[in-house]
Amino acid sequence: MNFKSDNEAPAHPAVLEAIVEANRDFATAYAADRYSQRLNARFSEAFETECHVLPIATGTAANSIVLGELSPPWGAVMCHQNAHIHCDEGGAPEFYTHGAKLVPLAGDGARIHPDTLGRAIDAAGVHGVHNCKPAVVSVTQATECGTSYRPAQIQALAEVSHGRGLPLHMDGARFANAVAWLGCSPAEVTWKAGVDVLSFGATKNGALTAEAVVVFGRPEWLEGLERRRKRGGHLLSKMRYVSAQLLAMLENGLWLDIARTANARAAELAAGIERSDQATLEWPVEANEVFMRADPDILQSLKTRGFEFHIWPGYDDLARLVCTFATSEQQIRDFLSALQDSGPG
Repeated sequence: MNFKSDNEAPAHPAVLEAIVEANRDFATAYAADRYSQRLNARFSEAFETECHVLPIATGTAANSIVLGELSPPWGAVMCHQNAHIHCDEGGAPEFYTHGAKLVPLAGDGARIHPDTLGRAIDAAGVHGVHNCKPAVVSVTQATECGTSYRPAQIQALAEVSHGRGLPLHMDGARFANAVAWLGCSPAEVTWKAGVDVLSFGATKNGALTAEAVVVFGRPEWLEGLERRRKRGGHLLSKMRYVSAQLLAMLENGLWLDIARTANARAAELAAGIERSDQATLEWPVEANEVFMRADPDILQSLKTRGFEFHIWPGYDDLARLVCTFATSEQQIRDFLSALQDSGPG
């Protein structure tokens, strides 16, 4: 039973059907097809404002192309110390920015506090040209600890960022899960709260391979983003297959239905762990990731029984379990039963 990652889950049937439909005939290449041309309108409807959308195949490319546009080579990208762009993208942001420095900040639950951000930005320029110049702030929603920023928390960070002349980027690899858990509209936790550009994730949420850069009200960024997408090798000739997936996700709110199912399984798993006397929750479960603290022997026993999950790097007693739309209630029950049986006695 696989709790390792939503990257390992199957694609949703509706996504595969959309790909088959897009495959029925010839289509204009390089994102000039009818599917890609519909993205601006569909995202604008979903986010209740004018959106400019660039379909992209991977989240790493989406984040890095955005940061490459918003930061010069001598710039600094302010982010949490656990942020995916800092820990898990192999230097891609530095590569696409041609050398910008990522400045990792502390914060409980992988969330940046506005005071911490403000002090870091203000302190970064004390040595003038000897320092990297803060250029952009990047937040992750949902975070790497499975927590979610509330709209008010995003707004507070945006006020700090914008007050110092920095744009705010949101890495939304699990954006759907955060929105579903918060119960707010996509607009309330993005542009209405001060987010300037969103990396909209769909792959972890049931797509085959589909992400998008969503720009809110900054059309002057578009040419640079489009040229960086091309120059970086991410302007797919048959982009219709990516765009068709995104359209399928937005159709009738499918993206949020999928996320709600994954979140519900995570909540069931978390509740069972809390009832157990074998393990505890490390952080509140506010999306589809569950971080469980347990004796290393218990974790190894669960692995021996066929349950797949990550032992978090740097720990031997902290497991990350990720739920998806394909995670069944029976799988949750089986895991909790095995957890209870894995302890001493």
